[in-house]
Amino acid sequence: MRARLTRILLIILLLPALLSVAAGWTGAWGFLHPQKRAFTLDMVRDADVTFAQIGAHREDFNVTAPDGATLRGWKVRAERPNGSWVLVLHGVADNRCGMTEHARLLLQAGYDVVMMDARAHGASDGAIASYGWLERKDVSAEIDALERDEHPAHIFELGNSMGAGIALQAAGSDPRIEAVVAEAPFANLQEAAYDYAGLQRWPLLGKTWFAPGAWTVVYHGEKLAGFPAAEVSSVKAVQQRAFPLLLICDGADVVLPCRHSEKILRAAGGPKELWRVPGALHTGAMGSAPQEFRRRVTTFFDGARVRKSNPAPSELRNTG
Repeated sequence: MRARLTRILLIILLLPALLSVAAGWTGAWGFLHPQKRAFTLDMVRDADVTFAQIGAHREDFNVTAPDGATLRGWKVRAERPNGSWVLVLHGVADNRCGMTEHARLLLQAGYDVVMMDARAHGASDGAIASYGWLERKDVSAEIDALERDEHPAHIFELGNSMGAGIALQAAGSDPRIEAVVAEAPFANLQEAAYDYAGLQRWPLLGKTWFAPGAWTVVYHGEKLAGFPAAEVSSVKAVQQRAFPLLLICDGADVVLPCRHSEKILRAAGGPKELWRVPGALHTGAMGSAPQEFRRRVTTFFDGARVRKSNPAPSELRNTG
């Protein structure tokens, strides 16, 4: 009887871990090949209506990535440009049109905008999504093309979720990027895997019973893709290079909770600010507090333009 009870207890204790390992192993392929949001003519028409309302106009902007993949997107010009450009980067399983309202905000403030489909997303080529390992080089290639054609006075980034993580990693390696707004970024792939293993509800579960699944999805994904998962890290990027940073943390985010932004904030060496948005879901800050979002983002980029000419010592601001 005692042996039987011992076996039952071991099964109860080990089954969640074994199931999570199996889920992590099979989920690694999907992690590298996220479902694409189709890029459609209806989306283009809707974006054109939005741009026409504010006197902006777009043009195709296609760039060849360092590995030969074609990255497709738009350059959108403000009616009254201030000479600065902002690259807006969308989240996983989305495309450039998911950032149309963010682009509208920036265009109305005089910022020209680059809207690209990330590799393996939308209309862009690319065999896999690497969450920054390849994408940061893609961003640099986009900046190369932008500088050849437009000679921007300033270059900034605004990203959501995966796009926020890519923006931070690109800024960590490319000094031409002067400042970044990052909403709901991931601290690193392993930390994000804990949230997914915890079913995007219970991160502690992802770090305990289901932790083997979180480890497995990253390990297997790394082997399938051939890149070092540990180097796909927003935390390491902000340690590598100091730059002005506005982090936006969505208070009700269960996908990439605030602890990710808090880790990045602690690691960043440049001027930095964390805005917590109570009640906002993942990447929902603009919808929850539209006027405050507009004020904070435009004030931050306007300040970054001035800061380049009049640099000040790094400062830490953490606002609620």
